[in-house]
Amino acid sequence: MTPFTSPSQFLANLSAETAGKLVAAAADLALIVDADGVIRDMAFGSESLKNLGYDRWIGQPWVQTVTKESRQKIEALLRDADSQAAPRWRQVNHPSASGPDLPLTYCAVKVDDSTQGVPASHWVMYGRDLRAMAALQQSLVDAQQASLHEHWRLRDAQSRFRHVFQASSEAMLIIDGNSQKVQEANPAAVQLFDDSVRKLVGSSFPVGFDESSHETLQGMVTTLRLSGKADDVRAHLADGHGELTISGSLLREESGSLLVLRLARVVASHRPAASKAGGLSVLPKMMQASPDCIVITDIDGTIVSANDAFVEMLQVPSDKQVRGESLGRWLGRTGVEMNVLISTLRQRGSVRLFPTAVRSEQGASSDVEISAAMVVEAGQSQLCFTIRDVSRRLAGDARASKEIPRSVGQLSELVGRVPMKDIVGETTDLIEQLCIEAALELTRDNRAAAAEMLGLSRQSLYVKLRRYGLSDPVAESEK
Repeated sequence: MTPFTSPSQFLANLSAETAGKLVAAAADLALIVDADGVIRDMAFGSESLKNLGYDRWIGQPWVQTVTKESRQKIEALLRDADSQAAPRWRQVNHPSASGPDLPLTYCAVKVDDSTQGVPASHWVMYGRDLRAMAALQQSLVDAQQASLHEHWRLRDAQSRFRHVFQASSEAMLIIDGNSQKVQEANPAAVQLFDDSVRKLVGSSFPVGFDESSHETLQGMVTTLRLSGKADDVRAHLADGHGELTISGSLLREESGSLLVLRLARVVASHRPAASKAGGLSVLPKMMQASPDCIVITDIDGTIVSANDAFVEMLQVPSDKQVRGESLGRWLGRTGVEMNVLISTLRQRGSVRLFPTAVRSEQGASSDVEISAAMVVEAGQSQLCFTIRDVSRRLAGDARASKEIPRSVGQLSELVGRVPMKDIVGETTDLIEQLCIEAALELTRDNRAAAAEMLGLSRQSLYVKLRRYGLSDPVAESEK
């Protein structure tokens, strides 16, 4: 702190009222503490603190208004002020009857006041509210934890993909959609081209194919990039090493797109079935590009078409792996959600915000909300499902509040997401924790009296305190 150079010239004639206004304006909370450490007066520069009822501190020892771990800081503040050292800010926590502790940072200034030859002194405490900073820090920590969790989830998915890619007996190439250079080639593809990985990766596609097949392969790649789908084609390897059937799929990323090509040798007895030319997606282009999952099934729940978002959520290569399968294969925790959805759609025609979960092929589970409707086209009934991933939102809600649900409506929101046994168990634990905290507060942390009030033995109370993280290691060691 750098003080004024000439305070006596400009501030010597300040009245007590003006000085009080200056002190109140300079702090969110200002306290006047006498030589015995008792709060004698206080002023609020923050209306939010004034409305919390802290004016009842007047007449109480300042050290009794803070949490146990902050009491040494109070003594250090007063000691520094007595020694006329430069004021130092220290964070102090005040207990709150409802919600988390109130964090304030204080500095102390000693004021000497001698009247009629009798020396007297007191301290003026300047307090600044740290709740906004604490909330910002907590948000940052939550964001870092979510980012770290997402990073490791992606690392795990990448590791599983690489293991499957390398172990697959099917020859596969991964090609950059923009440069058309080979980014990855699994061992089966390397063996098929009779080449080394180092030479194959980084080369421009179509590498290793006969020039007569280049036009066909370029046409397939172009169609795949534009529409996301392309018919299977045949192409000849260079130097007459045989003929291959090539099929492809498109993987979209934030930075671009990747083409996954699957290669298989054509043998004399093999006659590939004619692909369905001109097959149009059931979903319009806007639905295909939607960030929410959109799935169309028949009346029994068998998937007819699905957009890219659903394919990504299931962690499968393309929609070919899901068409013809029942949506219930990946939907729900208990195995009955799909039947409930179909039954409701048949009776009412639509469902809104149905909470459940989707399981990917890799075993990962995501909390989702489903809205669905039944439509009839050309005399045939179909079901359209919109699936939205709400995992991050639910995780944020769980971190943001540890309070028990306050209404039947809030409890009902958990049904379908969490088994009833877990809901009852968690609610019971929270009620038990709140009762223990209330008993400790009423008895001013007297463990014996709190145990008697709750109808527990002291040993049982200590076990529960450790279970809920309410125990004080120092206090227990003293006992």
